[in-house]
Amino acid sequence: MQEATDRPYHHGNLRHAIIETAMAMLHEEKGWQFTLREVARRAGVSHAAPYKHFSDKAALLAEMALRGFDRLHEAMSTAKPRGANSWRDEFLAVGRAYVRFGTLNPGLYRLMFSAEAGKAADVHLSERALAPLGVVIALLERGEAEGVLRKRDVRGRAAACWSQVHGITMLIMEGLFLPEKVGPNPLDAALLTLLEGLEN
Repeated sequence: MQEATDRPYHHGNLRHAIIETAMAMLHEEKGWQFTLREVARRAGVSHAAPYKHFSDKAALLAEMALRGFDRLHEAMSTAKPRGANSWRDEFLAVGRAYVRFGTLNPGLYRLMFSAEAGKAADVHLSERALAPLGVVIALLERGEAEGVLRKRDVRGRAAACWSQVHGITMLIMEGLFLPEKVGPNPLDAALLTLLEGLEN
């Protein structure tokens, strides 16, 4: 028993070990329906170890969700269109990157928008959670400055863009974005329809 108690100090970074273990568990069937005790056991640390950094499970889930927003921000920020780098190409590349992130990380993506990941205001109004939306706002502002888009309230437009890509992501994750129902290459078709509604 003494060995289990001492193990956390061998990790070097206990907080990181707890978070990474819990993040790996998101890929399993139960998702985030784990206990802190189970996370500690998987991480090879004492049952009390997670409480050194997280007051409860909700606090751990909130940090995991924020890490998801960090990763989503990186995916969107580094999305580069192939060939010509026009504003239109970049808009489509960022939209595709958002959907790709969610569909490749379904457990994490669901957690990011779950009420179980701490208080919604604390998580979603944090700088880290706002960063992906900031990519969209900056892109829309540049589109207006270049004369590609009509002058409109940028936040309203960003909300429309976010709502569309979030909805598409959820439909794909649930296996409901079927070509038989929405046609071939429905993601690009939907993004192009959104784009045409924004353009001059």
